[in-house]
Amino acid sequence: MVFKGGLNVYTTLNPTMQLAAEQALGDGLKALEGRTAKNKPAEHPEGAIVTIEPQTGYVRAMVGGYDFFRSEFNRAVQARRQPGSAFKPFVYIAALEAGFTPASRVEDAPVSYAVGPNGQAWKPDNYDRKFRGPTTLQQAVEESVNIVTVKVQERVGLSKTIQVARRFGISSPLHMNLSLALGTSDLTLLELTSAYGGLANQGEWLAPTTIRYVTDAQGKLLEEHVAEPRAAVPPETAYVMAHKLRGVVERGTGIAAKALARPIAAKTGTTSDERDLWLVGYTPELVAVVWIGFDEPRSLGIPSSR
Repeated sequence: MVFKGGLNVYTTLNPTMQLAAEQALGDGLKALEGRTAKNKPAEHPEGAIVTIEPQTGYVRAMVGGYDFFRSEFNRAVQARRQPGSAFKPFVYIAALEAGFTPASRVEDAPVSYAVGPNGQAWKPDNYDRKFRGPTTLQQAVEESVNIVTVKVQERVGLSKTIQVARRFGISSPLHMNLSLALGTSDLTLLELTSAYGGLANQGEWLAPTTIRYVTDAQGKLLEEHVAEPRAAVPPETAYVMAHKLRGVVERGTGIAAKALARPIAAKTGTTSDERDLWLVGYTPELVAVVWIGFDEPRSLGIPSSR
């Protein structure tokens, strides 16, 4: 049909958002490259951005890297990276479903777990190496407290968190160990953006799509995407989680986003040695996720939030 008359393919892309995303990522990576070039000049930091409209699942902007001519690899959909603390909301949703509230307190104190066939000790630590004592789950989310999150994960059970993640469209393999709570299972950027879209859409998840509809040369409709929302959590749970994530911007690790001067729910994410840096932000109208790192994982060499 393409050769005999052509097709009209209508995408979900918003050209203004796409240009803004490309510009933002390019500017950010240029600035970062200047700080990391002294470490390894031959390798450039990379990044990706995805924005989704929660009510439709439409991908409004997608940037897969700094420069397509430098690398055709699309990090937005092809790369699988550890999300770090950006995964924590799924743990806390499981906690809400288990009866916890934002005011519930968990002791932020050293803890050790026997892991592996030989029972080696695993001692999760907080990014800032501090211990806060009795800590509310609200504070734990805002300050991305690792130890509290792992203890909450232990109490609610790994299977519960995995069930939550699956309801939000995460299909990548998820490891059945407590480090799951700290985002050690690899995901794609598109996967994570879509999952947060379910929170932004009052608990209803929609599969992401890049095609609205297709017609033939005469305008006859050949294919059309029809949104099929799926209830991931009740609206009340999505509301409570959004309130907790707004605190991340108001008082926590995402406070830099206050510069936008609008209500935003957000979560930062960092993996070991700053190999992956993430920021997820959403309003009821749009979800945006940014990732930066090296293609061959190694430290970015810069301090960050959790």
